[in-house]
Amino acid sequence: MDAAETGRKGEAVAARYYQQRGCLLLAHDYRTRMGEIDLILREPDGTIVLCEVKTRSPDPLASPASAVTPAKQRRLIRAAEQYLQQTGQSDAPARFDVAEVTPLDSGRWMVHIIRGAFTA
Repeated sequence: MDAAETGRKGEAVAARYYQQRGCLLLAHDYRTRMGEIDLILREPDGTIVLCEVKTRSPDPLASPASAVTPAKQRRLIRAAEQYLQQTGQSDAPARFDVAEVTPLDSGRWMVHIIRGAFTA
């Protein structure tokens, strides 16, 4: 599996993880010229979750979330503002999560969600 395919699979695994917990998937790979948001979901309480998915092989020295730099956060925030405005959800509570997805040797996947990883 190449890196792009692994990334797509990781996004699907993260989406399924959220859906199993009652979230509704609103958008996948939402793209604007400002940036891209991997997953946009709505929790049962109405909170909009804007999720950056990072799929990486296990590395004890660096977490996948470390790839979400301040510059990347700014792009995500701008893309989120546009999405929320376009969809009329600007007043909805929103949260930025980072999903760390790691393929395991067994063929399974480990998912670690960092809720509220950063704020706008």
